[in-house]
Amino acid sequence: MTERKVAIVTGSATGVGAATALLLARRGYDVLINYSKSEAEARQSEAACREAGADTLLLRGDVALDADCKALAQGAVARWGRIDALVNNAGISTFGGAANWDALDAQTFQRIFGVNAVGPFQMVRTCAPHLKAAQGAIVNVSSVAGSLGIGSSVPYIASKGAVNSMTLYLARALAPEIRVNAVCPGMITSRWFVDGLGQEGFDKVKALTEQNTALGRASTPEDVADAIVWLIDGARTVTGELLLLDAGLHLGSTRMQVPGKA
Repeated sequence: MTERKVAIVTGSATGVGAATALLLARRGYDVLINYSKSEAEARQSEAACREAGADTLLLRGDVALDADCKALAQGAVARWGRIDALVNNAGISTFGGAANWDALDAQTFQRIFGVNAVGPFQMVRTCAPHLKAAQGAIVNVSSVAGSLGIGSSVPYIASKGAVNSMTLYLARALAPEIRVNAVCPGMITSRWFVDGLGQEGFDKVKALTEQNTALGRASTPEDVADAIVWLIDGARTVTGELLLLDAGLHLGSTRMQVPGKA
């Protein structure tokens, strides 16, 4: 068994997943890099983690498939003999726009829900015995969509609401051996948003975020990774937390203040 700690980060080819894998590598973790489609980017993510001093394992897998989830856990245990952290980051959506909220078929809804909600459940189920032995931690990458009911599509919002509820349940069920938390980002300056919205749409939403949040900025993938790694490595008495990383979006507009008496 390796003396270094071991983390599985699903969807770690790009964006938040890649940033999280790299930060964990810099913190002394060996890392399993997972991807479903972006093999070239996943290899770049793996190379960055290796340069940071980590031993790595690159595995393709669709978290919506239980057999693939089991293969990820088995791969990590076969290589390192342990799992200390699980980051459920893999996620998909469709960007149809609010005006077309009802234009999705059941197959699309079920696919998004399968990756975003069923996938994390399956990953937790297969990794739990190893995480328990290691007194480890789970971080689910959710979204402010699941808390505020806003986002790219109805199935995405519903799936992230399910992740939030599941996080609370699992925090109780897996205590005290395993801590379970979620991060709930707002807009992130990542390729995922650019691909989904197009560059013009991305720029518009970014500008709205900067104009209508208390902190006046969108999160970077590194911002989200910082929070994830803190929940894994630093937050020893935190479990069942849904950490909003939305620059204060949930507070409403900064202009919505009660004035003092003149």
